[in-house]
Amino acid sequence: MTTDEPRPPAREQRTVFGEVAGTYDDVRPAYPPEILTRILDYLGRAPAGVLESGAGTGKATALLRTLDVPVTCVEPDPEMAAVLTGRYADDELVSVVVSGFEDYTPPAPVDLLASAQAWHWLDPARRAGLAHAALAPGGTLAVFGHHYGFADPELSEAINAVYLRLTPEIAHREGFPEHYTPFAPGELSAFADLDRQQVERLVPFPTERYLRLLSTFSNHRLLAPERRDRLHAALAEVIDGHGGVLDHRLTTTLWLARR
Repeated sequence: MTTDEPRPPAREQRTVFGEVAGTYDDVRPAYPPEILTRILDYLGRAPAGVLESGAGTGKATALLRTLDVPVTCVEPDPEMAAVLTGRYADDELVSVVVSGFEDYTPPAPVDLLASAQAWHWLDPARRAGLAHAALAPGGTLAVFGHHYGFADPELSEAINAVYLRLTPEIAHREGFPEHYTPFAPGELSAFADLDRQQVERLVPFPTERYLRLLSTFSNHRLLAPERRDRLHAALAEVIDGHGGVLDHRLTTTLWLARR
C-alpha cells in the first residue's frame, strides 16, 4: 500500500461481532431461566417494560421476552441487530433500535434495564448516569454475562500452554470470575442495594463447535487471520487429544442495583 492509498478503517474490538453474527447466534450459550427469576425476585414486581442495552442477536432477549411485556432492544451493530430483528419480526412486544446506548433516550423511564455481556463496551464515564436516568424510581439495573471456565484442570493447563506459546496477549486470566466486576470503583454510587449472584452449569463443546465459539470472541477476531488459524489448529489438537469434547464450567454472574 502506497502512502497516498486510502487506509482501511481500524477495527474496534467492540464492533467485530457483526462479522460473525450468524455464528455468534448459533454457538453462544443461552442464559439460564434462573437469571430472570433472580431479577424478578430482586425487583419485587413484574416490570411494565424492559430496556435492553447491547442486545446483540438476542441471547438475553429470549429470556426477557418471556415476561410478556414490551422489550426495547438497543444494539449498535447493524449485522447483529439484523439477526435480532429477523427473529422478532412478527412480535409486537419486541422492538429493535439500531443505536449505541449512549445515543438513545427512552421515551419514558423503565422498570428494568438489562445489559447482557455488553456493559463493558459502553462509555465508562457515561453509562451509569444514563442507566440511572433510564430507570423509573425503584427500577432495577441488571448486568449479567458468562465466564467460560474449564471443568478439567489438566485440559485447562494444556489449553493455557497453547495460548502462552502462540498468543500470550490473550492468555486466560486468573481469578475470574470470583473477583471480577464490570464496574469501575464507585461507578454505582447513585444506586442502592447492590447485589451479586451466580448460576453455574456444565456445557459441553465438541472440538469444531468450540472453535466456532472462539471465532466469536473479540480478542480472537482481532488476531491476524494466520495467527488465529494457527492458534485454533493447536487448540483443536489438544482438545481432540482429550476426547474431542471440552466441558465448560459456565458461570453466569448477575449484578443488580436499584435506582
